[in-house]
Amino acid sequence: MTTTTASRPTVRAYAVWLVALAAYTVAVFHRASLGVAGVEAQERFSAGASAVSLFLVLQLVVYAAMQVPVGVALDRFGSRRLILAGALTMAAGQATLALAGDVPTAIAARVLVGAGDAMTFVSVLRVVGFWFPGRTVPLVTQLTGILGQFGQIVAAYPLVALMHSTSWQATFLGAAAVGVLVAVLVLVALRDAPPGTELAPPAGLAEVRRSLALTWREPGTRIGLYTHLVTQFSGTVFALLWGYPFLVLGQGLSPATAAGLLTLLVLVGIGVGPLLGRLCGRWPLRRSTLVFAILVATVVTWTVVLLWPGRAPLPLLVLLVVVLGTNGPGSMIGFDFARTWNPAERQGSASGVVNVGGFLASLLTVLAVGAVLDLLTPGGSTGYSLDAFRAAFATQYLFWAIGFAGVLRHRRQLRARMARDGVVLAPLVAAVGARLRGRSAYH
Repeated sequence: MTTTTASRPTVRAYAVWLVALAAYTVAVFHRASLGVAGVEAQERFSAGASAVSLFLVLQLVVYAAMQVPVGVALDRFGSRRLILAGALTMAAGQATLALAGDVPTAIAARVLVGAGDAMTFVSVLRVVGFWFPGRTVPLVTQLTGILGQFGQIVAAYPLVALMHSTSWQATFLGAAAVGVLVAVLVLVALRDAPPGTELAPPAGLAEVRRSLALTWREPGTRIGLYTHLVTQFSGTVFALLWGYPFLVLGQGLSPATAAGLLTLLVLVGIGVGPLLGRLCGRWPLRRSTLVFAILVATVVTWTVVLLWPGRAPLPLLVLLVVVLGTNGPGSMIGFDFARTWNPAERQGSASGVVNVGGFLASLLTVLAVGAVLDLLTPGGSTGYSLDAFRAAFATQYLFWAIGFAGVLRHRRQLRARMARDGVVLAPLVAAVGARLRGRSAYH
């Protein structure tokens, strides 16, 4: 494929991106919608907390399991079709949940939401890669990840207000209607690439298998996967499930203070994301240095907190939350690695592979922390001690070690290849643009 990439984004590029961003924001809204209605879900389905937690676990499992198949489909069918399919699938899931009267039906509904959600983010990244010039892509990617999280705010406030003022059925049918509306917007206004772009023809099954194998063998894809893994999971586990209990039960903070710290985590991510995007765009050969800096800060801060005699002082917990706030933006660097080192026809599958890393590590860590807490807490009580939390959060070191080894190994491979090819900073920047225009800069 060939296309001409302008040095500056066009007005239409921003317009197309805003449509894709709206689709992703609604996907995040769907993802978070059941979490803020957990109490109502237990009442409606006469289910305990463990059953409702199963909804979230299965949703994350489906999301992670579908990343590679979705990436392959993305390269074949394009962003517009997959974002459209994802929006309609999530709308179907929300409609099913609205009408569900038992746990199995509710689980099936959340599986649909997880499947549709899996189709969205990597498809939006492909839109960004085609519509924006190379040096702008890291910044726009960071903004996409940050602004999309406003879907959680919509779930936390308007959806809860609607739930309290109307009914379960009306609330989730309304959520389904939002999904249908964004699907119409995508159908009308979203385009895969700028006019004049010659896209590669759809590949056959044999070519798909070959392309996926090449994507996996590419060290740039693997360093992206391990980057996503090592930087994302700790902050995600803290914000998603175990941070609040740790702060309240383990560290003795008030619920209001704990909630304020979790809000601070989000705000730090909003502030750090654009900065990391600009740094990656300006110094692409220093991206792994940023990854290691985030990793070292996270491991050191957690180590101090876990080894602190007794409960940690509030300033140290604030520092921990600030450091964890950099994890989400740091994980986005993984997608930038995949974009740099894969040609345009493999961008979807490469992003899908990268996205597996962080979500798989997050899911396994959530389960590991829960298992250790249950093991060290007698009688099935939820009154977890500080020592139990310390042992539970120590399971993170395994995934930090795996991620660090993976990033280090594949960075060495990439640097050895660049040394053989005589690549320095300026040619690398040019190569990024060339790859997005379908002309591989490395042979």
